[in-house]
Amino acid sequence: MSNPDLLDGPAPTGVPGSGPLLDVVDVRTQFRSPRGLVRAVDGVSFTLERGKCLGIVGESGSGKSVLSRSIMGLLPSTAERSGTVVFEGKDISGLDADGYRELWGTEMAMVFQDPMTALNPVMKVGKQITESLRFHLDMDRSEAKETAVALLKAVRIPEAESRFSSYPHEMSGGMRQRVVIAIALACGPKLLFADEPTTALDVTVQAQILDLLAEQQRERYMAMILVTHDLGVVASRAQEIAVMYAGRIVERAPTATLFADVRMPYTEALLSAIPKLSDPSHTRLVAIGGRPPDLVDPPKGCPFSPRCPYARERCHEETPTLQETPGSPGHLFACFYPVGSPETLEIKDRLEAQRLLANRPPSLAPRVTEPPQATPPPLHPTAPPPTAPPSNMLPPSAPPSNTLPPSAPPPTAPPPNVLPPTAPPPNVLPPTAPPPYAPPTDGSTDGR
Repeated sequence: MSNPDLLDGPAPTGVPGSGPLLDVVDVRTQFRSPRGLVRAVDGVSFTLERGKCLGIVGESGSGKSVLSRSIMGLLPSTAERSGTVVFEGKDISGLDADGYRELWGTEMAMVFQDPMTALNPVMKVGKQITESLRFHLDMDRSEAKETAVALLKAVRIPEAESRFSSYPHEMSGGMRQRVVIAIALACGPKLLFADEPTTALDVTVQAQILDLLAEQQRERYMAMILVTHDLGVVASRAQEIAVMYAGRIVERAPTATLFADVRMPYTEALLSAIPKLSDPSHTRLVAIGGRPPDLVDPPKGCPFSPRCPYARERCHEETPTLQETPGSPGHLFACFYPVGSPETLEIKDRLEAQRLLANRPPSLAPRVTEPPQATPPPLHPTAPPPTAPPSNMLPPSAPPSNTLPPSAPPPTAPPPNVLPPTAPPPNVLPPTAPPPYAPPTDGSTDGR
């Protein structure tokens, strides 16, 4: 029979507040490349309590996935990692591949971003689930199959018994993602990394996957790190949010505090990029200008300064460090001129006015009154209008009585060298008809 603890989650090894499950201190991960070292993670520190969910948010290339893989030890040979990772009071940052293999599956697991590439396309999904059960928990074949079917039912896959023998290509994208979750939960881990678990899924399936992860987390008393680029995903799923940019955490706070009091301009830009239902139709979407920095040769000063609308000279020269918001414990941000400060209010009002003017419908846009223009001269000149005769001029009089009315012009005589037509000469006879035929009277013939 299957172990019920595998389905209902392992018994809690601590109670909330007894100590952090995960403690990350100044973790740095670099990759060797022909251009130089790529600083994918640059000095990240945070703690995660048991049973809590931490959301890590940022643009593509900000270091979210590399941070998760750095904690789990899933890095290629070209990577260089430093810093300290403490899991359940034990430093695991110095473990080799065999040492990490003892933790994978039973202590920590990951839901990878693309289920089609995470699953083996030539292996049935049932065997991929039972593989970790037989390796880590030493189950026999029948017990592992029974547990795998129960896991497929737990992640709400219909007809779990028949789907146990299916290949990944025979399933939809949402079902493949559920299989990946079942594999990650198979051995009852205490820490789950969900790396973009809703990528390439439609909206309804995304909600189902997120609800499934939250349900399994509560039932198993499991900590979770939810990696995403969408703040809307973690708004109702995570107790705390960390915003990453250029390999660093630039703002971290409890979820409600972060949305109510944004301090980092990059976080404000991410929130502004989310479409709002209250905006009128055809509202132009807000985009973050510029491009993320080059991690091989990052800019001097704050990495977000080339794209920040509030940046000043100091931002281009010095690098800010995380500081706590006065009166808001646990709310950290890295900015010299945070959102809401007097230095940024004037700029923010001007940018908001420009945005509203650009999104105003044409019917509500202010009309611009143009000055009257002079009438252009006509293309062709016309006669001047008639003018009244001066007062000292006499009116025109009638013609004199001896003036004859105009008559038709007299006929013109032909020129003298043109002869008039003449009658034919008298010796020319007019043409006559031939005489009628008369037969000879002497009896002779004329050949007729």
